[in-house]
Amino acid sequence: MKKKYVFLLMGSHYDPEEHKACFETEKQITYILTVRSFEEACDKVSILEKEGVGAIELCGAFGKEKAQQLIERTHNKIAIGYVTNEASQNDLFAKFFSNFG
Repeated sequence: MKKKYVFLLMGSHYDPEEHKACFETEKQITYILTVRSFEEACDKVSILEKEGVGAIELCGAFGKEKAQQLIERTHNKIAIGYVTNEASQNDLFAKFFSNFG
């Protein structure tokens, strides 16, 4: 059985039906999926758990608190991490992502 891994991006500018990708190798299926809100993410993670996904990496938009909520939602049965950056880069990230308004 192939392992399933997901990278989950969150942003109101995404269309989850259109903005997604899948890469399959001999041993793993990797998905890049999108959601427009944290509520959509909660629903998506519940579905992914039922589909046997073993690990989810969250984009930085989730942050530590929302990542923890998703860990609790899956009863700590899926490895869930989230992207972070060096504090010295915060202004650059804020400037870049502010353009999505």
